[in-house]
Amino acid sequence: MKTRELADILNGSRGERLLENLYGREAVGRERLRYLNLTEGMAAEGATSDEIRLFSAPGRTELGGNHTDHNRGRVLAAAVQMDAVAAVTPRADSNIFFRSAGYNDTVIRLDGAADLLPKPEEKETTAALIRGIASEFAARGERIGGFNANVSSTVLQGSGLSSSAALEVLIAKIFDSLYGKGRRCAIELAQIGQKAENVFFGKPCGLMDQAASASGGAVAIDFADPASPVVQQIEFDPLAAGFALCVVNTRGNHADLTPDYAAIPAEMNSVARFFGKSFLRETDLSAVLARAAEIRKAAGDRALLRAIHFFNEDSRAADMALALEDLASAEGEEKKREAMARFLRLANESGASSQELLQNIYSPGDPGVQEISLALAVSREFFKERKITGVSRVHGGGFAGTIQTYVPAGDLDSYKDRMETLFGEGALTVLRVRQAGAIEIEF
Repeated sequence: MKTRELADILNGSRGERLLENLYGREAVGRERLRYLNLTEGMAAEGATSDEIRLFSAPGRTELGGNHTDHNRGRVLAAAVQMDAVAAVTPRADSNIFFRSAGYNDTVIRLDGAADLLPKPEEKETTAALIRGIASEFAARGERIGGFNANVSSTVLQGSGLSSSAALEVLIAKIFDSLYGKGRRCAIELAQIGQKAENVFFGKPCGLMDQAASASGGAVAIDFADPASPVVQQIEFDPLAAGFALCVVNTRGNHADLTPDYAAIPAEMNSVARFFGKSFLRETDLSAVLARAAEIRKAAGDRALLRAIHFFNEDSRAADMALALEDLASAEGEEKKREAMARFLRLANESGASSQELLQNIYSPGDPGVQEISLALAVSREFFKERKITGVSRVHGGGFAGTIQTYVPAGDLDSYKDRMETLFGEGALTVLRVRQAGAIEIEF
């Protein structure tokens, strides 16, 4: 569509319905302005026409399965209302022109095979992700073409809501829609994004973030076969069960934390290798405990603790999914309360295991900085003071960033005040589960 036509739709009832579905009624005005600004800021140079296409990929919240995906475990996650959006026009050449507010424009040239290889100077940049995604599409036999993209993301960096995964899946969706005839399923888009992050961007990561963003909704994912993960959609509306699902951004610094993140799969894998395996999912907890004394000597105490966390958390993620299935199918308020109470108990156990066994609450290299520990402790004290049921757990990769909480809806305002006194205005965000994954937006 042309800019004026898009503006007319966004300002009309069709646009309002779409924006409400993606972001919630309270956000329609803000999101309409965001979309209008995106389309008006398009770069025309090199475009094959003035037709604009819109794409969106959501952030995600991890509900269960903290650091299990990279060892072929099970996870529970959900797409959320914060997203990365792009206004896009195809180009006649193979260049990518990428614009994002607050950052310098990026131009990636894809003129030949050498341009599809990692470039060390691009490590940990958006250019690396774009080049990596293009490379993976080419490796899968797709034609690679250029485009102009004007991008806006409301998934704050360092928030634990996977801003990088949302961007990766967004770019993959653009390539697929423009040049791949939209053939790639959600998991394929996720795998392409993960490959770009691992190989070109230079950060080790599992597949959970990208899979949840690409799929949309609440999803239970089993990574036993990473080439073909099993994804199950699960109905989940926390507010309907009486709880606000929140993240609290402690605004910690993620700089220089890559070694801390990388140590978790490395140590888990060292325990797997003790048994001649590549991943912990290929062995079991009873075997690990039976040879715990030997594993301590071979891999160290922390590796053993993290392996114990993996097995319990893997099983717990599956139990959490079952609790949500029971919640969705329960008849009567008492049955719903029982299912939600079971889910919350498991969520609290997940948080305790991450804190005590996985040990991803603060960086061991800087023990004087413990924003996550503080947020968890103050949240638990809040629940005790008010004699209410609540959950607080580390969210995502850990070491810095966010905690996740479930707060009774009637206590949300007081909890928000408590957290924002500590971490600043706007630190708390209430999440809603977004049903749409990575999409080309069609009105």
